[in-house]
Formats: sequence, C-alpha cells, structure tokens
Amino acid sequence: MSIATRTRYELDRGAFADVLDGEPRYRLDQLWSGLYEQLSDPADITNLPKALRARLDDELPLALVTESVSDAGDTVKFLWEIGGGSRVETVLMLYPDRATVCVSSQAGCAMACGFCATGQAGFTRHLSTGEIVEQVVRAAQRAKASGRRVSNIVFMGMGEPMANLDRVWAATERIHGDIGLSARHITISTVGLVPGISKMKDLPLPVNLAVSLHAANDTLRNELVPINTRYTIAALLDE
Repeated sequence: MSIATRTRYELDRGAFADVLDGEPRYRLDQLWSGLYEQLSDPADITNLPKALRARLDDELPLALVTESVSDAGDTVKFLWEIGGGSRVETVLMLYPDRATVCVSSQAGCAMACGFCATGQAGFTRHLSTGEIVEQVVRAAQRAKASGRRVSNIVFMGMGEPMANLDRVWAATERIHGDIGLSARHITISTVGLVPGISKMKDLPLPVNLAVSLHAANDTLRNELVPINTRYTIAALLDE
C-alpha cells in the first residue's frame, strides 16, 4: 500500500493500522508510541524491524522545512513548504523554565486585521490536522535535542484558529492524548469569532482561550479588527 502523498502525522491510528496490514497487531502500538511519546522518526524506533522502518520512512514523508535560529539560540523559526505551494511558520521559544511552541492553523488569514502582515496577504487554505500536529512534533524534537521539553502550545501563529476549529481541535486532542501535554498548557487564540468560542465551550478539554482585543471600544476595534463589525465587544463579553 503506497501512501506517498500523505505525511506521517496526517494518519490516525486507524490509517496506520491499514499501513501495517500483515504485521503483528502490537506493531501499531510500537509505532504510535515511537512517533508521539518518544518523538522518534520511524528509522529510530528500534523495536520495529529494520525493513519496516525503512518502508515507513519512505512511504510517510515529512513536510519540507527550513530553520533559522536567533543569535542567542533561544528562538527557532521553522518555515514550512506545504501542499499547494504555501508557506507557514512555527516558532519555538526556549526559556530557562519552559519551552513554548507558537503554532499556525492556516496558510494566510482571512481576518484582514490592519496591523497583521499575514492578514494583509490574504487567505490561502486551512492547515490539515496532520500539518498542525507535525509543527508541534518537529518543534518538540528540536527542543528535546536542546535538552528541553515542550511545556506550552499556543495557537497564535499564522491564521485564525477559530476559523479552522475542527482541525485545530483534532490536533489538540492528539497533542494532549498522544504527546501528553496538559490541556491547561494549550492556548487557542482568536480575534473574536464568537461562533467558534461558543462551540469550544462545549468541547471536552479545558484548554485556555485568548482573545486578541487590541482596542477597548468598537469604533477603534472596527478599524483594527474588521471582524468586530460582525461580532462586537459586547458579543464577545456575552460569551
């Protein structure tokens, strides 16, 4: 079964079961644990047979990414080239007592906030669940190589997370359940999409919500954050 058009973090456990068809059932647990708990690439999951590791590396590629590191070495920026020719960024921030990953949820953004370069560039597409998860895993691998463990995830990169909430939430569940990050250390931000906030209140994990207000009155906020003309400050406070 060839799945070369799909990256490894796009697949859920059911899809991996198909990939491992013909292998002993316990191979799925070994692979899943290796990818998410150990943060390993297939080639480094040594309890898998060598031939299987090679096949998985070949059939489950990673997205193309380049890194840049600040002079102090405490900030790592990842620039991803994803399907369709789009580029998105992830930022890993290393502090003495924690490591935080700022994750993108869309290629571009449709919110058109006047102060935001991403918003001014326009919207290209939503990121998939796997594209979101891969940002976290690859940043966590980078932090691990520096002797750190990622302790916080913030959906404050490119895009409006509430406009892609289904995929963002699916990624959040995997980050929480499989990578093992506490929901209290995951923050989803928004410029004020009230329907998304309302929907998130009914979802099971107690993640944090951050609202980018930017102004305390509707007149100014309408200029800075155009979505405020639809969902006013009063509507946000009602939520």
